[in-house]
Amino acid sequence: MDLGLAGRRVLVTGAGKGIGRSTVLALQAAGAHVVAVSRTQADLDSLVSECPGVEPVCVDLADWEATDQALRSVGPVDLLVNNAAVALLQPFLEVTKEACDRSFNVNLRAVIQVSQIVARGMIARGVPGAIVNVSSQASQRALTNHSVYCSTKGALDMLTKMMALELGPHKIRVNAVNPTVVMTPMGRTNWSDPHKAKVMLDRIPLGKFAEVENVVDTILFLLSDRSSMTTGCTLPVDGGFLAT
Repeated sequence: MDLGLAGRRVLVTGAGKGIGRSTVLALQAAGAHVVAVSRTQADLDSLVSECPGVEPVCVDLADWEATDQALRSVGPVDLLVNNAAVALLQPFLEVTKEACDRSFNVNLRAVIQVSQIVARGMIARGVPGAIVNVSSQASQRALTNHSVYCSTKGALDMLTKMMALELGPHKIRVNAVNPTVVMTPMGRTNWSDPHKAKVMLDRIPLGKFAEVENVVDTILFLLSDRSSMTTGCTLPVDGGFLAT
């Protein structure tokens, strides 16, 4: 299926690793021009080496002023993937101010800021657009030691709906994808303990974790005109976890 992404200019945050990196690869393969944002220069260097033509931007999205400076002149953007996130896991009674500040700054505030920059550009140019926020099944289910992370993703789901409401009149669609555990290199490491994995898998009707391409395919669909009547959606990619 041709998703019509060729020639579109797409900004992807958290592009250095995992879902973000795989999204960049898939977008470039679909003929899109990608602006890849990461806070790790080495990841961007290897990404550009693997995908010549990708436009790298190195910035820590937790820093409002640095983000504004880095993205204010990034040029016209047609599509946006807000993928950057941190997961700082602590028992509730041990949650620190530092974990709260960094988690909300990256997982929520940066989505607001980057989306404002991109959406203002779309509106000024008078063009339609699409934004996909990468959320999580943790937005809708409580998980041990995930108090701050679950809270940021729950807030992100509501932000997605608010953005869809207010940007819709400008022909900008906004949706979220809500994956279960994804088998990125980090995911494979974190869920390599069979007992830990079984506890989660027992709650997933399909009995397996998501592969990266499952999430990337959903992101590309929501970016494309194939989903032109879909906005304000939080779309699980979770094997049925949220149905249980």
